[in-house]
Amino acid sequence: MNWKQIPLGPLQTNCYVLYDNEKDAVIFDPGGDAPILKKWLQENELKPLAILLTHAHFDHIGAVSEIRQLYNIEVYLHEKEKDWLTDPHKNGSALFMGDEFITSEQADHHINREGKLSIGSFSFEMFETPGHSPGSVSFYHSESETIFSGDVLFSGSIGRTDLPGGSHQELLNSIHDKLIDLPENTQVACGHGPTTTIGAEMDSNPFLNGF
Repeated sequence: MNWKQIPLGPLQTNCYVLYDNEKDAVIFDPGGDAPILKKWLQENELKPLAILLTHAHFDHIGAVSEIRQLYNIEVYLHEKEKDWLTDPHKNGSALFMGDEFITSEQADHHINREGKLSIGSFSFEMFETPGHSPGSVSFYHSESETIFSGDVLFSGSIGRTDLPGGSHQELLNSIHDKLIDLPENTQVACGHGPTTTIGAEMDSNPFLNGF
């Protein structure tokens, strides 16, 4: 198993493509610049099977519609944000992008509980990790020792909580209850900036002092 980090869209949000030796792939958070993502997928002869969204803020969904149509694949999103893909006010594009609304059709699958998710050869443990947004989900892939966490935990920081539905305490609880118990060598595939590890954040992240 391998994965690739590809910054996309107006805020250079990290899209991740996880792929196996058979060239099957799962795409996390295609935030925009669909032609760039499409070109990379084609150059590497990958066959996307699904799009997994850690949450539905505009900077994480900008290429969803084009990529899902191009490859005829299904989209997974937490049910608490099921209306966000179609509503530019809920996904934030109306607030931050002026007249450039970002929307997509509703997701095909609405996550409503934690647990296992299997897509092709890929198996994930899904954690509900709200705080940055009410429907934030983190996907733990044990085979590659990676947690795809969106905007929950960053290198030296945490996700912002001043947007609608955000909660600082809820975010800290999510990190403490769901992420910190993962093996310390677990790679954290963050929604923005460089990747990190659980161990590195336990040691040096100022927001996690006292955990």
